[in-house]
Amino acid sequence: MREKKLLKALHGVKDETPPVWLMRQAGRHLPEYRELRARARDFLDFCYSPALAAEATLQPVRRYGMDGAILFADILLVLDALGRGVRFLEGEGPRVEPVESGRELETVSLSTAMNRLAPIGDTVSRVRGELPNETTLIGFAGAPWTVAVYAIEGKGGTDKSSARQFGYRNPSEISRILDRLVDVSAYYLKMQVEAGADALMLFDSWAEGLPEDVFDAWVIEPTRQLVSRLRDLGVKAPIIGFPRGSGGMMPEYAERTGVDAIGLDSAIPVNWANSVLPLNFPVQGNLDPLRLIEGGEGLDVRVREIVEAFHDRPLIFNLGHGVLPETPISHVERLLEVVREK
Repeated sequence: MREKKLLKALHGVKDETPPVWLMRQAGRHLPEYRELRARARDFLDFCYSPALAAEATLQPVRRYGMDGAILFADILLVLDALGRGVRFLEGEGPRVEPVESGRELETVSLSTAMNRLAPIGDTVSRVRGELPNETTLIGFAGAPWTVAVYAIEGKGGTDKSSARQFGYRNPSEISRILDRLVDVSAYYLKMQVEAGADALMLFDSWAEGLPEDVFDAWVIEPTRQLVSRLRDLGVKAPIIGFPRGSGGMMPEYAERTGVDAIGLDSAIPVNWANSVLPLNFPVQGNLDPLRLIEGGEGLDVRVREIVEAFHDRPLIFNLGHGVLPETPISHVERLLEVVREK
């Protein structure tokens, strides 16, 4: 049986040719994904259909031979399971029935929420049964703060000012919301590991721009609680934290949350990251997705720079954010060639 390179990296083992997978590797840049997506009534139906979601998870592994497969789902499924009326509008993105208090996330019981999320466990099991032995299966959830932003604002893509003001105005309510999301997310992630996920990832897509006091209270502390809860529940799978836009708070996040590896966004200077993180702490990232679209010599040069910058520590090569729909397949293939060159 071939070894799981990505899982080894998460356990602190360096490799001359780092493992690679890409955020949003299953998505609209693939013609086979677009064909599959057309078979679902809407995006939520797609996520809750184990046969379709499993096939979407497997497609980039079949095409590219990725070292990691990330579960095809969405970070807002937790809010949907909590009865918040999640909808995905074509061309506009997700919409959520906003909350005005933490109590509104407590009207649906944990068992009812987990029943709603049960198809995701079925998806993981299906993928596990078809995935090559050497491929690491990554489960995921949105980090509490990012999911809370959607719960409060009703949508993403904003400057998060409404969520921040809500938190400043109602510190006890933001804490109540975050606590509820920690609780439900812990059981959701535990289910994914029990179904066959090798590793987990926490997406904090809206961590950017927070002052340090609330970054600590709304990003670091809830993530620490979530990681701790998972360990208390017996989950031993390594956890990747991705605090996108964390900037100078990144080292503190890595040190205090208990995550086993950190995903770097494209704005994080690689040499600085290398200097401030403990030597054997695994990193994931951090090519600019727009660089991947453009390709050419610039792509080759930047990929090699990232690999070289982290050659003394465990590296999982990835992007600093998700693959964009207009990304040429040939550019992804070239990225893999360069990462894997001896």
